[in-house]
Amino acid sequence: MYEDIEAQARAAAEEICDRAGLKKGQILVIGCSTSEICGSRIGSDSKVEVAEAAFRGIYGVLKSKGIFLAAQCCEHLNRAIIIEREALPYPEPVNVVPQPKAGGSWATTAYKEFDDPIAVEEIMADAGIDIGDTLIGMHLKKVAVPVRLENDRIGEAHVVAARVRPKFIGGERAHYDDSLM
Repeated sequence: MYEDIEAQARAAAEEICDRAGLKKGQILVIGCSTSEICGSRIGSDSKVEVAEAAFRGIYGVLKSKGIFLAAQCCEHLNRAIIIEREALPYPEPVNVVPQPKAGGSWATTAYKEFDDPIAVEEIMADAGIDIGDTLIGMHLKKVAVPVRLENDRIGEAHVVAARVRPKFIGGERAHYDDSLM
């Protein structure tokens, strides 16, 4: 079971990195319900072992590409973010350490595995994966564009992804730089 979760998470991470065109130094935010992965209702059956399997699959992909992982906590911590300190030039940390029942197994695992983790209230990520309908949108840059992944399930959890693009400004006479998208 854990090997399947790790493989599915790895495939989803590879796909969003490719489809969103993520580059070294950018941030991918991920919200993850281990309860949903196991087929239970969100928030009802947090499992650290499941989070660890998903984390291994995702983090290995991101680390190899130089992309930062932002792990979203659950609503008990107001969906705070756990991230490596080096990802944010001037962070405003909040004083919290996630636990499986207060922050979620996903954020707890990230906090444990990161070299120098900090918790922040919010970020503006370049792309995101929502594993189990956790609602990551508040942590994406302004113009989010859905990305339909072929790898749209991790365990029993529904997976939704998004990338961001710069705003279009100037109307029909404006010229756009496609390299920014």
